[in-house]
Amino acid sequence: MPSSLAHAPALPAMGVGILLRALFKRPRHPPPDTLPELASSYRLGQLPLDDIARYRVAFGFGGEHIPLTWWYLLAQRAHLATMLGPGFPFRIVGLVHMDNALRAYRTPAPGQPLLIETVLRLLPASASGALRCTLETTGSSDGAPVFGCSSTYLIRRGSRSGAKQEESVTKLGEPLTQWTLGSGAGRRYARLSGDWNPIHLTHWSARLMGMRAPIIHGMHTLASACAALERATGRHALAIDCRFRAPVAVGIRAALSFDAVSGEFVVAAAGKPAVTGSITLA
Repeated sequence: MPSSLAHAPALPAMGVGILLRALFKRPRHPPPDTLPELASSYRLGQLPLDDIARYRVAFGFGGEHIPLTWWYLLAQRAHLATMLGPGFPFRIVGLVHMDNALRAYRTPAPGQPLLIETVLRLLPASASGALRCTLETTGSSDGAPVFGCSSTYLIRRGSRSGAKQEESVTKLGEPLTQWTLGSGAGRRYARLSGDWNPIHLTHWSARLMGMRAPIIHGMHTLASACAALERATGRHALAIDCRFRAPVAVGIRAALSFDAVSGEFVVAAAGKPAVTGSITLA
């Protein structure tokens, strides 16, 4: 076993305990606009094959492969553990997941441990004062890469002076498929992912967090789109890049459109693009 893997602490599990730590973490005052890189390494003893199987069934992934979007669940655990450390001086509640890129390289042998390494970088503040950070996570086994995940989170919103500019989004024709999530979708995803963020769970908990209604996790929407595209094409996703443009509330119909030539896709909800991106299929 490589020394870096042997000395890495176990990857923290998601759950109520880590959620409470995130909810009650206090920011450092005044929060800085500069930050050194924060690096972390964690060890996963072996892949949770039963959990992966439940994830496949929940989203309708066919076959026995590890769905590309499932790897985010490991990256998310590393992200949260890194941000809960003393080197990250910001509150975690209120962070907005803006975009995500996932790459799958190979499937490790059953029972083989994984090294999960993350580097957090604070991006320069924008002209409006908005502050973002990126987290680059790599999972490797026996020294070879297994998956990569790059995520950007909004830490602080910028000023909203002037007229709001609408971003143009390519229209991809008639929807490939549509779906509507029931009120329990957020709780079902929490049981799969361990992400019990109150904004995803119930109407009353979402209202406590300032939302009118519970919104589904952006990675739930992405997984739903990825599974639908795999079913439609009969091919597995190897890479996906997406941007989360707007939240999707439970009870709202989502529609997936896809351009097979370019690989671009759009998930629209309430007449507006919610998730846009591109996918690379095997």
